[in-house]
Amino acid sequence: MAESTKRYAVVTGSNKGIGLETVRQLASNGITVVLTARDEKRGLEAVEKLKQSGLSGQVVFHQLDVADPSSIASLANFVETQFGKLDILVNNAGIGGAIIDVDGFKAASDSGAIARGEIDGKKFATETYELTEECFQINYYGAKRTAEALIPLLQLSDSPRIVNVSSAMGKLKNITSDWAKGVLSTDAENLREESVDEVVTEFLKDFKESSLESKGWPSFMSGYTVSKAAMNAYTRILANQYPGFRVNSVCPGYVKTDINFNTGVLPVEEGAASPVKLALLPNDGPTGQFFVRSEVSCL
Repeated sequence: MAESTKRYAVVTGSNKGIGLETVRQLASNGITVVLTARDEKRGLEAVEKLKQSGLSGQVVFHQLDVADPSSIASLANFVETQFGKLDILVNNAGIGGAIIDVDGFKAASDSGAIARGEIDGKKFATETYELTEECFQINYYGAKRTAEALIPLLQLSDSPRIVNVSSAMGKLKNITSDWAKGVLSTDAENLREESVDEVVTEFLKDFKESSLESKGWPSFMSGYTVSKAAMNAYTRILANQYPGFRVNSVCPGYVKTDINFNTGVLPVEEGAASPVKLALLPNDGPTGQFFVRSEVSCL
């Protein structure tokens, strides 16, 4: 393939699960993909697996911890040096931000009791301030920092795409604080990054002061829920700032992965198909939208 028509992608948190399968599917479409992971050993093992399945020239590894600005800068430098541009960024790295009672959660999930609302999911989740703060550092600030560092390289592409892997848990119906919901539902033209950051800061402050319930924040997986709502808002901000890009966020569905202890119902192939579809959108495709799998959804 001529150098000018080659396409390059970065997928964060991609040594396993939806991230790894996203790398596989993009590489199978002829795109050169940078597989990234916090753990170098696991990342290199993942690349080796893909090479053995016939994707030898399509996948390269670079270490990335999205919570570490110097690690992000190192990745941006690598992409610039190796490829000179970037076409696709998939912000997939994410954590749940809670300690889960795995056996109890699996039993309730397998019986369908959680899905039917018969058992309160928070019975199985312990959220600490430290874990919640880390959740925001990765799920929200990490995605933001990575996008900001790579946007100059995406601007050199003929078809720049940013896909933020989100969750239906981040829908505004799950944000029970009227103030936060009001901020996050502001139309893209008037929504400001500082306002979204303020929601995050206020949430963390209320968490620290044990006043989530009295301030109207969600009580189950609260950090994860608010981090994904913030990411969906940031997606709309980016789409508005860069009209030449296609920038969307997507809930891949309830996929069998480590984050839900493989209690999901969809295989990773189906889960990854959604971010891959958005990564390969035509230039007149949708932007600034939140998708649940392949359908545009309300926030």
